[in-house]
Amino acid sequence: MQIHTVQKNDTLWKLSQSYGVPLEHLFVANGLTSQSVLVIGQAIIIPTEPEPTTHKVLVGESLWKISQRYGVTIQELAAANGIRNPALIYPGQLLKIPAPAKPVIEVNAYVERMGQTGATLTANVGDYLTYLSPFSYRILANGSLIPLDDEAVIAAAYEKRAVPMMVITNFEGDNFSPEIAHAVVADAAIQNQVIANIVAVMRQKRYLALNVDLEYVPPADRELFNVFLQRLVDTLHPYGYLVSSALAPKLSATQDGALYEAHDYEAHGRILDFVILMTYEWGWAGGPPRAVAPLNEVVKVLNYALTVIPSNKIIMGIPLYGYDWTLPYITGGRWAPSVSSHAAVERAAKYGGVIQYDEPSQAPNFHYFDEQGKEHVVWFEDARSIQAKLDVVKSLKLRGVSYWVLGVAFPQNWFVLGENFTIKKLI
Repeated sequence: MQIHTVQKNDTLWKLSQSYGVPLEHLFVANGLTSQSVLVIGQAIIIPTEPEPTTHKVLVGESLWKISQRYGVTIQELAAANGIRNPALIYPGQLLKIPAPAKPVIEVNAYVERMGQTGATLTANVGDYLTYLSPFSYRILANGSLIPLDDEAVIAAAYEKRAVPMMVITNFEGDNFSPEIAHAVVADAAIQNQVIANIVAVMRQKRYLALNVDLEYVPPADRELFNVFLQRLVDTLHPYGYLVSSALAPKLSATQDGALYEAHDYEAHGRILDFVILMTYEWGWAGGPPRAVAPLNEVVKVLNYALTVIPSNKIIMGIPLYGYDWTLPYITGGRWAPSVSSHAAVERAAKYGGVIQYDEPSQAPNFHYFDEQGKEHVVWFEDARSIQAKLDVVKSLKLRGVSYWVLGVAFPQNWFVLGENFTIKKLI
């Protein structure tokens, strides 16, 4: 795979000819059609086959030494060359070097749409998923759970061998409720009811993992929250269920703010099977324009997390969406609507926007003027920004990635993910 940045006068046909790639391959990798209009600065995936590599054996070389040089295993090298005895190679022998195996990671995606729509979304990308997380079972003040019509998406997850992961939240109305979070972690009777209901739902619906997404937990309840997590693990592990949490993006253990203080990275990493870091929403609908998940900020969160959580327990959050802000930005003004990466490029094409790429945040953006003459700025994700994020996952040897949220059109993401990693399947 290569990523080409569109220049003036580029067309899909010209790119096909220049790179020697069938047009259909460009369509599939980028979610485009023959009617798609390219935009200057747009990232286009060029699917390519790697050139075969050969090696002439030198005097004194062993198969092990050659395997180390090219980053493949002895077994892979022997299999590619029909070698039965790895000790029997000779100087001058020409060996085919297979492509190194892709690293293996776990991938989660949240889905908000239920029924057949959610099932279709799951089926479309299920091959890339380790977990599928229907969002969400909302906890009520009395400890009961609001039912979720999740049977279709769970069935679709099983069809694709993606582990259904139950998500519980303290979401009430349009916000996360500190009062419900407090009741769950501090009131023994309500907590018992919540845990009993979780077990009942998981057994009935065939969930195999749990994700705890309690946000704006009162800071004074930090230790109570940790004890609640331990109770969940002690209850669910005997069933063979995995337990995880969703954590706000912190930079230190002492970070102030209602969103952060009760999220104890060290305790979650010690108690749970893994954590999902919500490394997005720096640029958010009600805030000033900026990248949703600027990589320079994401890395700061990961660097702190790695000081207290093992890398093999950290799943990095990635957004599938962007935002379109109307300028000038006014604090407390109209919120920016979300936009898919696919729709962002179409918007740039419609209004003559030129896509720029911000190096510090590793994110694309563009300005345009609408029919009323109002200026807009759009920040979104593309193949380049996803590749940059996945490079960080590799370099830090993280457990995997988690996407928010299915239903946002971004074909490039899944192609780039598949080119970089083998997705671990647990069922």
